[in-house]
Amino acid sequence: MSDKEWKKFYEENPPPKGLLEIKTMISNFCNYHVSMENNIVLITSGGTSVPLEHSTVRFVDNFSAGARGASSAEYFLREGYAVIYMHREKALEPFFRHIVPSELFDSSVPCKNDYGTNSIKVEGSVCDRLVPLLNEYKKIQEKRMLLKLQFNTLSSYLHMLYIAAQAIRPLGKDVILYLAAAVSDFYIPAKDMAEHKISSDEPLNLTLRVVPKMLTPLVHHWIPEAFIVSFKLETDSSLLLKKARGALEKYGHNLVIANELHKRKQEVVFVTKDEEKKIFLSNEELKSGKEIEEQIVKDLLCHYSKFKNQIGDRK
Repeated sequence: MSDKEWKKFYEENPPPKGLLEIKTMISNFCNYHVSMENNIVLITSGGTSVPLEHSTVRFVDNFSAGARGASSAEYFLREGYAVIYMHREKALEPFFRHIVPSELFDSSVPCKNDYGTNSIKVEGSVCDRLVPLLNEYKKIQEKRMLLKLQFNTLSSYLHMLYIAAQAIRPLGKDVILYLAAAVSDFYIPAKDMAEHKISSDEPLNLTLRVVPKMLTPLVHHWIPEAFIVSFKLETDSSLLLKKARGALEKYGHNLVIANELHKRKQEVVFVTKDEEKKIFLSNEELKSGKEIEEQIVKDLLCHYSKFKNQIGDRK
C-alpha cells in the first residue's frame, strides 16, 4: 500500500474532537509509568461502526463485543503491565465484564448502615465473585495502571490509533501493541455520506470503499520499533493459517494470533516468522472457567522477552 492511500483516508475523514487531549493523556500516562519502571501495553478492543449518514441513524457494524481485549487487559495487569485500553463505546471492559446488571440487582438488598443512611448489601455468590474483583480493581486504580479511552466509529478508531502511536513512539521497543479491535474492512467516505436519515421509500444501493490497512504505516512509519501483535479471525478454518502467514509476511510485524470464529475461546495459533504454535484449552478447563487469554498473554510475553533480548544482542 502506498503512503497516498492511508494519508487520503485521514484527509477525507475528519478527526473526532479532543484528539490532542487524548494524546496528552497517553503521553502523561506513559511518562509516569516509565518513571515507575512499569512495562506498558496498548490494547485495542471491540468493533468499529461505519455510519451511513452524518446524522447517524443507520450504520454497518462488525462482530465483536470486546471480550478478547477486555480479558487480556486483566491478565496483562496481573503481569504488572500498565495498560492503555482503547475500546469501543459500550464494549466489554476489564473487571466490569464480570458484572451482569440483572444479577447484581437480584442479589442486592436495600438497607441502612450504622449511621442510618441508605446503603446496599450484596448477597450470595455474586458478592463472593465481586469482592475479590473489586479489591483488585481498586488496587489498579490506586497505582494508575489502567487508562481507558473510547471510540465508536471506524474513523474515530483510526484517528485515535494514529495519535496513540505518536504518543507512544518514544518508548521504542519498550511497548507492546495488542491490536484486538475488529476493524471494519469497508467504509463510506465522509463526503459520500447522506447528511440526514436515508429514506426507506425505495431500495438502497451502497458503494463501500476498502479501508486502507493501517498496519503498513503503523509498522513501517508510525512506531517501527514496537512489538506489534495483530489478530486474524476467519470462519473457514482451511484459510486461517494461510491468511495469518500472509498478513505477517505482508506487514512485517512480530506476531499474528490466528483464531477461527467458532473455536476462538478454546483454540488460537501463534504465527511468527519462525513457527506456528497452537494454544488450546481442554473441555474441562473451559468448564472450570479458565480463559484462553491467560495463556495467550503468558506466551506472548515470552515472545516479547526474546524480542527484546535479540535487540539487545544486536547492539
